[in-house]
Amino acid sequence: MGERLKGKVALVTSAGQGIGRATAIAMAREGAKVWATDLKADLLESLPAENSNISVFALDVMSPAAIVAA
Repeated sequence: MGERLKGKVALVTSAGQGIGRATAIAMAREGAKVWATDLKADLLESLPAENSNISVFALDVMSPAAIVAA
C-alpha cells in the first residue's frame, strides 16, 4: 500500500462500479480515507472489504438536499 494520499479525504461518486469503483479502491490503497457513494447502495456493499479506508453510503448527487445532508 502506498502513502501518496495519506492524510487526505476523497469523496468518490458513482463508486459502485466501473471507473468510480476503481478510483475509490486506488485512492484507498494510496492511503486516502475514501467516502464512496452511489445512488444504488447495494453496489457499494463489498467496497469496505476491499480496503478498510473506504466508507460507503448511498447518495443522489442530483439532489441538493441529499448533498447538504451528506
